Amino acid sequence: MSLQEAQHASYQQTIVRPVETHGIGLHTAVKSHVRLLPAPPDTGIVFRRTDLDGFQIEAHIRNVARVSYATSLMKQGVLLSTTEHILAAIYACGIDNIYIEIDALELPILDGSAQPYMEMLDHAGLRRQKRHRTYLKAIKPMEVSDGDRRIGIYPSSNFRVTCFVDYAHPKVGRQEVELEVNSATFRRELAIARTFGFVSDFDDLRAMGLIRGGSLENAIVLTADDVMNGPVRFPDEFVRHKALDLIGDLALIGKPLQAHVVAHKAGHSLHTQFVTRLLANSSVLVETQAQQSAQPAKSHLSPRFSRPAHATD
Repeated sequence: MSLQEAQHASYQQTIVRPVETHGIGLHTAVKSHVRLLPAPPDTGIVFRRTDLDGFQIEAHIRNVARVSYATSLMKQGVLLSTTEHILAAIYACGIDNIYIEIDALELPILDGSAQPYMEMLDHAGLRRQKRHRTYLKAIKPMEVSDGDRRIGIYPSSNFRVTCFVDYAHPKVGRQEVELEVNSATFRRELAIARTFGFVSDFDDLRAMGLIRGGSLENAIVLTADDVMNGPVRFPDEFVRHKALDLIGDLALIGKPLQAHVVAHKAGHSLHTQFVTRLLANSSVLVETQAQQSAQPAKSHLSPRFSRPAHATD
């Protein structure tokens, strides 16, 4: 990180100008328009339902509603679904304050990745604000598990994520990705990774009222032994998308992190349980306004979080 970047990182940021897009929701197939607008310091990330007189829903864990196959927010009975991709892009770009206007109950899936939202933010531009940024720094480990699914947070000088997946499918199997998260690494390593699904699950998902807007244009579709709509964008696109989802759910913490978060076979439900328990445990995180320079993080992984023997890079 250059001195200029470090100085920039010590102040809150918003976007310069409004930008917009439109599309359909993955689960509802409802058409929606999304508009991103600048917001004043200390606003945070705030959704506005323009179809409901601008009703505001803060992107915070206290407003999480359900997280079966996407992260949904709800406030006073007003629902907003599939927030994770846009939140991942905003959080990775270091944007502290932004309004997200939407005229329906689900964010558009677009191409199934966060890349279209990154392109929106590129057009919007970033503006430094005259208010210091507050980080949440991990000072001791905390882990949450559910069977063989686990997620933990460990001290680090910067924001890092490590993600593991293990699917019994010849095109997936065991995969791993680890990176320091910033706008450059997110754009290069994760943003274009798409959501994915297995044909064998589709009937059950549709019976639950889900994936009504899913198609070969907005998701990777896996048959019993192949990818129906290849080629994939990365050989390990599946774990990269899981890391993207993790970052989007971590945005619900409400402030930028200085920590290493490690997720093993986790998903939205465990992510949000973890964030809830993390914010309830006052001994794990401390507030700081000091942005430390990037450097290799020391390993704080417990034996339970050691790398799988056959994990891939």
